[in-house]
Amino acid sequence: MEILRTLGIEENNQGASTGVHWNTTRENGKIDVVSPVDGRLLASVFRASEEDYRDVSLAAKEAFSVWRKMPAPKRGEIVRQIGDALRDKKNALGALVSWEMGKSLQEGLGEVQEMIDICDFAVGQSRQLYGSTMASERVEHRLYDQYHPLGTVGIISAFNFPVAVWAWNAMLAVVCGDTTLWKPSSKTPLTAIAVQHILAEIVAANKLPEGLFTLIIGSGSTVGEQLLQDPDVPLISLTGSTRVGRHGAQVVASRFGRAILELGGNNAIILTPAANMQLAVPAIVFSAVGTAGQRCTTTRRLIVHESIYDRVKDVLVKAYGSLRIGSPLDERNHVGPLIDVSAVAAYQKALEALQEQGGTILCGGNVLSGKGFESGCYVEPVLAEAENDYPIVQEETFAPILYLIRYSGDVENAIALQNDVVQGLSSSIFTENLREAELFLSAAGSDCGIANVNIGTSGAEIGGAFGGEKETGGGRESGSDAWKGYMRRQTNTINYGTQLPLAQGIKFDI
Repeated sequence: MEILRTLGIEENNQGASTGVHWNTTRENGKIDVVSPVDGRLLASVFRASEEDYRDVSLAAKEAFSVWRKMPAPKRGEIVRQIGDALRDKKNALGALVSWEMGKSLQEGLGEVQEMIDICDFAVGQSRQLYGSTMASERVEHRLYDQYHPLGTVGIISAFNFPVAVWAWNAMLAVVCGDTTLWKPSSKTPLTAIAVQHILAEIVAANKLPEGLFTLIIGSGSTVGEQLLQDPDVPLISLTGSTRVGRHGAQVVASRFGRAILELGGNNAIILTPAANMQLAVPAIVFSAVGTAGQRCTTTRRLIVHESIYDRVKDVLVKAYGSLRIGSPLDERNHVGPLIDVSAVAAYQKALEALQEQGGTILCGGNVLSGKGFESGCYVEPVLAEAENDYPIVQEETFAPILYLIRYSGDVENAIALQNDVVQGLSSSIFTENLREAELFLSAAGSDCGIANVNIGTSGAEIGGAFGGEKETGGGRESGSDAWKGYMRRQTNTINYGTQLPLAQGIKFDI
């Protein structure tokens, strides 16, 4: 495949890089990367060893001692060059994202564009790492805070956004003066290797310290556990399931490290009688079936007022009937494959549980086979009627399953249903009633980290901090003041006078 050659992907690839050099380990077995698009073997990756991990961690630690001394605007210049390099490789890298992960080509290209956008954002941020000056209570004293680089930032990314989430973290981390150690999902390692090749060119051209960008590919039980336990990695950004995040948080906390957690979502859209249906229906369908339901911000629950419930159900059944399922490389298709057959099994298990618990499937529910579906990863998006308290509705199933839930009375009842899950990532309301919209955004409204009005739950802009509450983990990445999470805060007091007054008016005479 030409895109593989363009991005430096070989038939067999090594699984660890110190930024310039690659390991030579071949004894730990290899990962065969099979495309969910058509079942073809794209390439293989040799799993890294525990010794490889120690090498890349040490390289990142040593690079930090150099990188932290570079002025932040100069660090921003390096990120600007990375953004330009990604622009040059956007088409090839976006296509690889689609082949390896299964999302549409438009979404694959959009994911690389997110990388470019966060580079642009981070370049500007490199000149805005601001502290604050406060009024000291003591005469002739200055009190202020400032931010310093933290160290090596470990980034554990998930398969559904194989490169964008890494970039959200890495580009901010490096302008803050940190180095990075990336462990991508073993389901999508090729895109990470391709990015590492792009970075290596920037590192070499600018004679930067080896170890600025490091990569480790292997099982979670070996190199993943090493990363969590590594005292030389003060911050771990972990994107994944709630189960994985809970374990990671406990391990990192046990060594007093920091964690940015981006975990499960069980996102809902509320439709009130005041909703604009022309806006709502396309947003609902895209948010529910885009990326085949494999976004952490995918809409999984649709909470509809009883007065419009039947009309909404009929419209959505018709819309779902018009969805085209097939190769994500064909822009005429709306829905591509799930990541692998394990995801298909989870989809089937969820539908069995739904029906056992009293739910009704309105449309979809079949696994597709035959010509064009040879990978066994294509499924029909599901529209189903359910109750919010069904155990299966309370869970996050990473598949295109949308539960229709009826509510009565005022919008407060809908908000209560929306909040009545353990996850708290993204939420949305469709209404043209100002009171309903403002209540939804108030302290008594949505308890999610993201709350939208008249747009869907999926998708996020670079400028806003991304993340959620409750079992979503509380982490924030990308925009706003998320950069502070990658630095250590220091409070400073300077006495420029000739006396030594103590705080709180304490007297101490000797």
